Amino acid sequence: MQAAELTRKIAVKKRGNALGFWFFKVSLRLFGLKGAYGLLYFVCLHYLFFDRLAVSAALAYVNKRFRKGGFLKRRLHVYRLFINQGKQLLDRYAAITGAKVFDIQLKGYEKLKALLGDSKQGIILLTAHVGNWQVAMTTLKELNRTVYLLMRPEDNPAVQSSLNISPEQSHIKIISPEQYLGGTLEVMKALGEGNIVSIMGDRRYGFDALGISFLENKAYFPFGAFSIAASSKCPIIILLSAKLSWCRYIVDVSHVLYPRYEGQGIKREQLRKYVQEFAGILDKYVQEYPYQCFLFHDVWNKRGHHT
Repeated sequence: MQAAELTRKIAVKKRGNALGFWFFKVSLRLFGLKGAYGLLYFVCLHYLFFDRLAVSAALAYVNKRFRKGGFLKRRLHVYRLFINQGKQLLDRYAAITGAKVFDIQLKGYEKLKALLGDSKQGIILLTAHVGNWQVAMTTLKELNRTVYLLMRPEDNPAVQSSLNISPEQSHIKIISPEQYLGGTLEVMKALGEGNIVSIMGDRRYGFDALGISFLENKAYFPFGAFSIAASSKCPIIILLSAKLSWCRYIVDVSHVLYPRYEGQGIKREQLRKYVQEFAGILDKYVQEYPYQCFLFHDVWNKRGHHT
């Protein structure tokens, strides 16, 4: 294991433990969701002052999204990001356990159902570290399709046991990118069987990346999902969600891409326009919801660690 990856995993494990999650769960029962939110303002101050790695990771985004302001103002942006991420983690737990039923507005859902109904081939759901994709996943049960998540095992055991979507659920399965060829063979098989495969569009997971424009700077996004879609001739649905109020979300699946290879050109270059379109959609999202972008890694650094 590389030194950078080992350092990251150690840091992640320090950010949560079973006692901490138990405390929030009890608070959720005693004080409700709003009361549990209140505790985040104190907890996030601790991370702001003492977790330099987390702050540094958040600043990669903050420095690009908020160009004006000095040291204190940018730290305030980081603090607000931490609080909003904490709220959405609590929402995730509340939704999965049934402690809270959220009012979820769906945009483009009929289009998604039509795509699944018109073809025996599966679809790729392209997600990103914006909004609350875990809560958004709860809206997919009515599609009656198995959803495969391409994701690695949770680095923090306390997070896994307290918040993780159970891989034993009948409609949700996990494909690990740490297996042979990054799980591509399993992904292709799942798509061929007409299932839904969810892939993070802002994490490499061993895939190569293309340099595109994001927040008016050159960034590096993986093109693995687009390559799989082009090879299997399946569509890509971009899954976005945003928290509108303490109990309301909007889930948007209205953006559809159809990556295809044409002619004899270099395949990766043929995919560039699709990767750029995805980045453009994310760009518009973070303009509207600047504190719901939890992109805590530097996609603008070509040599940065993105897996």
